[in-house]
Amino acid sequence: MPLLRAAPVPVTDRERQHLEALVRQQTCPQQLAVRARIILLAGRGAGVRPTADQLSIGRSTVQAWRRRWLENAGVSVAERLSDAPRPGTPATFTPEQVCGIIALACEAPQDSGRPITHWTQQEIADEAVKRGIVAGISSRSVGRFLKRRGPQAASHARLAQRQAGRAVRREVPRHLRDLPPGTATGGGGNRDDLG
Repeated sequence: MPLLRAAPVPVTDRERQHLEALVRQQTCPQQLAVRARIILLAGRGAGVRPTADQLSIGRSTVQAWRRRWLENAGVSVAERLSDAPRPGTPATFTPEQVCGIIALACEAPQDSGRPITHWTQQEIADEAVKRGIVAGISSRSVGRFLKRRGPQAASHARLAQRQAGRAVRREVPRHLRDLPPGTATGGGGNRDDLG
């Protein structure tokens, strides 16, 4: 039984130069380099089986990338070798909504009429719904947004206050920390003199 020949894969000189540059790049992701090698070998006339054997990959992989190369003629080399968009659930929250929630977390809770000094994830979620930023959101989602972005804004003043408080606590002996200000100590001074 005769072997089937794969369809020829045309590669222009410019595309070949770009593919060879990708293969030579030290920072090129391995999967991209393998795809470039598949197309380079196909452009030189190598078949599916010899290409698969030479690159130690499956024939279906070689066939898939040869087919993708042919189907996407006229598109840039980078686009032809990139992964296809994957199906999946669309994002629940838009980037604008996420930014609104992060901006909300950067505000003082008192500005929103909340009788608290620090936001909790649940309080942020409730306030985001109240303001109409989102129709509904869980405190876990709020936590993921904030964790991903990190505490960047509005925490500088509080961070400075917290660090100053730690410095004072380190200087004041533990047994004197709970005394009310102005209480005389055995050393003749008071707690206010220590910080």
